[in-house]
Amino acid sequence: MLTASLLTGLVIPAFALAHLSNVNSGNSKFISNLKDAFKSNISSQKIYSAEIVSPELSPSLSSSNSIESYQDPNTQFVSHQITSGNQLYYDRLAALKSGQIYPSSPENSTKSSLISTTKTQLTYEDWKSLLVMEAEAMAQSQDENRLGILLGDSLSLWFPQENFSVDRLWLNQGISGDTSGGILKRVWILSKTRPNFIYIMAGINDLRKGTADEIILRNHRQIVRKLRQTHPKTIIFIQSILPTRLSAIPNTRIRHLNHQLSLIARQEGAYYLNLYDKFADVKDNLRIELTTDGLHLSQAGYDLWRSLLDESEYDVHEKELVNLEKTLEY
Repeated sequence: MLTASLLTGLVIPAFALAHLSNVNSGNSKFISNLKDAFKSNISSQKIYSAEIVSPELSPSLSSSNSIESYQDPNTQFVSHQITSGNQLYYDRLAALKSGQIYPSSPENSTKSSLISTTKTQLTYEDWKSLLVMEAEAMAQSQDENRLGILLGDSLSLWFPQENFSVDRLWLNQGISGDTSGGILKRVWILSKTRPNFIYIMAGINDLRKGTADEIILRNHRQIVRKLRQTHPKTIIFIQSILPTRLSAIPNTRIRHLNHQLSLIARQEGAYYLNLYDKFADVKDNLRIELTTDGLHLSQAGYDLWRSLLDESEYDVHEKELVNLEKTLEY
C-alpha cells in the first residue's frame, strides 16, 4: 500500500539505470560529464517523498512553481524553485542518476548545475529521451503502487509536483510545445508501464501551428486506440483543450473541437473531462487569475486542475460501481 508520505519519487534499482548510457549517441560528451558528476553509490538511497462524459512555448513561471518532497519521514517539506525548462530537465536527469524518478531535494539541483552548462539548447529529442528513461525506471520500480500519467504538452509538463495526489505514483510525460501528432508518435514510451489512469491533453500547439481540426481529432482517436492496445484496463481521460486569451486562437473553435473530442472519447471507450467550462470566464476567455500569459497556467490554475482531476476520478468510480450493481442484478 502506498503511504501518504510517498509522493512521486521512489528508489530505482541500479540495474534500472543501465540504459542511461544509451541516450542520444550525439550527446556522448554530455553523458560522460553526467556520469563523472554522479559517482556516488545509488543502491542505498531512499526517497520519501468537472464534468465527466464516459464511453509550447516555455511558460512564464510564478514564484509558487516549485518541487517539494520529504528527505526522510521526520523532516518537513523542502522547497526548490524551478525557474526554467533547462533547470527542470537537468534536475530530473540528475534525479535519475541519483536513483530517483523525480527530484526530491535541493541536492539534486546542486548536482544538476554541474552538468547544465554542457548543453544550453535542449531539443525535443532530449526531452523525449528523458521521458523514455523515466518511464522505463517507473516500469521496473512501480511494484504494487498505483500509477497516474499525464500525457501532453507544456501545460502538463509544468504541473507542480506538490499538486499530485499522494495516493499513487505519477509519471509526467509532458513536453513543451508538443502537438497531438508528436504525442501520437511517442505513446510507445508507456508500453511497459502499468498505469491506473492516463490523462491526455493536447491540441493547443496544433492550433498555434495552423493544424486542421480533422487532423487534431484523428490524432486524438489514434492516441486512445494505441494506449488501449497496451493498457486495456487503464482508465483513459481525454481532457478538453483549455480556453486562451490569445486572439489568434478563437475560443469558439476550441469549443467546437472539445465537443468532437467528447464524442471520440465515448466512441473509443475513454472518458471526457470537461475542464474548459471551469477555466473560461463570462466572455469565454481563460480566466485571468488562472494564467500567467494568456495561455500557460498560474498556481491557481493548477490548483483548479488538480481539484477537477480528483472530482473526475471520484465520478468515474461512482459510475463503475453503478454499472457493477446493474450487472450483478442480472
